[in-house]
Amino acid sequence: MSLRVLVIADRPEYRLLVRKHIEIEWSDAVVLEHRLGEDQPLDAKFVAAGYDAVIVVGAPPAESAEILASLLASRADFAPLVLVLLQDAPGAAAPGAAAPPEALPELPPDTPRLARLYGKKVDRERLVRAITVAAREQKRSRTALRSRPDFDQMYKFGSLTIRGHRCIRQVGSGGMCKIYLAESERAGAMVVLKVFSQVPDVSERLVGFDRFIQEYEIVAGLNHPNIVHIYDLGIADDHAYIAMEHFPAGDLRSRMKMPLAPRTAVHFLAQIASALDAIHAVGVLHRDLKPANVMLRVDGTLCLIDFGLAKANELEAELTGSREIFGTPYYMSPEQGHAELIDARSDLYSLGVVFYEMLIGRKPYTGSTAMEVIYKHKRAELPPIEPQYAAYEPMLRRLLAKEPVDRFQSARELLDAVAELKVLA
Repeated sequence: MSLRVLVIADRPEYRLLVRKHIEIEWSDAVVLEHRLGEDQPLDAKFVAAGYDAVIVVGAPPAESAEILASLLASRADFAPLVLVLLQDAPGAAAPGAAAPPEALPELPPDTPRLARLYGKKVDRERLVRAITVAAREQKRSRTALRSRPDFDQMYKFGSLTIRGHRCIRQVGSGGMCKIYLAESERAGAMVVLKVFSQVPDVSERLVGFDRFIQEYEIVAGLNHPNIVHIYDLGIADDHAYIAMEHFPAGDLRSRMKMPLAPRTAVHFLAQIASALDAIHAVGVLHRDLKPANVMLRVDGTLCLIDFGLAKANELEAELTGSREIFGTPYYMSPEQGHAELIDARSDLYSLGVVFYEMLIGRKPYTGSTAMEVIYKHKRAELPPIEPQYAAYEPMLRRLLAKEPVDRFQSARELLDAVAELKVLA
């Protein structure tokens, strides 16, 4: 198994420098980076179980790096740490005078190891030695962990055991899935774990299970900044699960509770359109585009999730059956709401509803029942648009046209129009 190292630093040149030193020594090493101050802070339950070592790099003033390393080291079962401080050791007569990692006192088996390396420059030999010691310590810790009576409980998701994923807590449930927050040892990150209730026998396959598996198959083959990253799919005790990217910053629905500036709304529109362009290019429709299925990363980018209702155009089997309606009425296209044939332009209509809501602060069509809302999408005129949003009215009307032929014909065409749009502040 390749060496796995997590490098934490606030400056990209520090992360790159450590990465290069590691890759020179271990050509097959897996080095992941955490951008201190840019990425979401490490979860309080994160213990870096999937790493052989964690390296924290700091430069004067290095108090924040020292505090972070100490806090991480205080967590039970946290991976061994190497704190690289690009400064002279306290009281040292010359740079690099600190004791090598091997000279540090041995710690109890349940205490993470923390080695400190000082020097104005990174000494590759000493860094390699520290990582080697850390990896050896982590191997010993893993062996000791497996002998603990609570070991199996760490991987329990209800009554189900899923090795390689440490359960943090259940965060929700819906339909035939339970949703958990977990630490994936394979991904080396916090993930959202969707656990399907049960894998049906071949003779009694469930439509829901096919959709669940399809969610992975659709997304796993895409590498797009605005589409959720899928880490793992597996079967455990006759239950299927998907491990996917965790979004602690929440969803667009929550963000929309606060007013969005027109510039922000247009920026978000472009990101979602880019995600749709990618999935439509491989023959896939989302069919349930709504603010709750658009997540926010800490850096402000958006990410499209929940392909459980997505359908590949080329599939011979109709997973939804004949003339069934799936999706959320507030965001359904007229043709989807009436169980008619749909294509990529239906997703664009849904995006138009989301854009209208982001921009104006309310949904275009509401009603006391789902059928009333569906009827309005098909028959009602678009509500008058306030004068301050007049610059966006042509785009809104085209996105929300009743007939698909009157809309943008593709997400790419929409993206081109957004690029030409004069955005208000």
